[in-house]
Amino acid sequence: MLSVPASRPNAYTGSPLDRASGRREDQAFVAAALADPETLFAPVWRARSLMKGVEDGRPEAVLLTGAAAEAVRMAGGPWAFLGLWSGRPVFAVDCSGADDPLPLLPEGMGAFTDLRAVAGLLPEGEAAVLAHARGLMHWRVKHRFCGVCGSPCEPRSAGNATACTGCGAQHFPRTDPAVIMLVVRGGRALLGHSRRFPHARMFSTLAGFVEPGESLEEAVRREVEEETGVRVGDVRYHSSQPWPFPASIMLGFHAEGLSDELDIDPEELQDARWFTLAELRDPEAHGFALPRRDSIARRLIEDWMGQAAP
Repeated sequence: MLSVPASRPNAYTGSPLDRASGRREDQAFVAAALADPETLFAPVWRARSLMKGVEDGRPEAVLLTGAAAEAVRMAGGPWAFLGLWSGRPVFAVDCSGADDPLPLLPEGMGAFTDLRAVAGLLPEGEAAVLAHARGLMHWRVKHRFCGVCGSPCEPRSAGNATACTGCGAQHFPRTDPAVIMLVVRGGRALLGHSRRFPHARMFSTLAGFVEPGESLEEAVRREVEEETGVRVGDVRYHSSQPWPFPASIMLGFHAEGLSDELDIDPEELQDARWFTLAELRDPEAHGFALPRRDSIARRLIEDWMGQAAP
């Protein structure tokens, strides 16, 4: 099977942050950083990130300092140390407790926007920082109580962990691994359409979560056969993409299809088809659409197309 390397980094990768995990337990450092007017804060409001320039098609992240940062911190939500950006501390802060946080900020600070809608347009590194903040704040907001005994949890490690006030159990953010794969056979690629897709004509690569006790390669083969009935042979790693929506990492593969006939699971897919190179190179003319350009699904497709025989 053709081994196709990643042609360029995926969205949400390439973070400019030094996570500086050794400073998380340094209470004096954390306290000084929180009080420093030059410290940067990435606010998250109900899973949305603060940006400006979105309507003009030139989005950029808005990180708060000084009084503006203090205003959103007063909303009382959780916060966490993300790391250092060119030596400056960066924190995430959740301000979802405010019905509308924009009046708390100076005019012209932008608006809170779904990161997934603009990630491919953000300056390099900014999408990674905002994704980091979003994922960590989701965990802090949704895991306020101990999964062992149900008691409230308190933040530890500058917001990167919690400890149960009842049984003392420690809790850390979790990331669920999901495989995403382009299955190819005889110069054709297998794509599926899910009812969950935002566009009625979009076809994308297959994907699914890794189950306990399962290797990544086994997960690829199981998911493809369960969803489409196609058997898979060789599986080659391509690249990965953080996907904190809310807490996953996408592990991308190219996989060799061993059979042609489709037996679609209607609970998972509305449709699935084998597409030729000609169809993939001009999807509009053939009545379908490919996934967004910032997605690892699109990268898997384009990288295979770039090295497949004409």
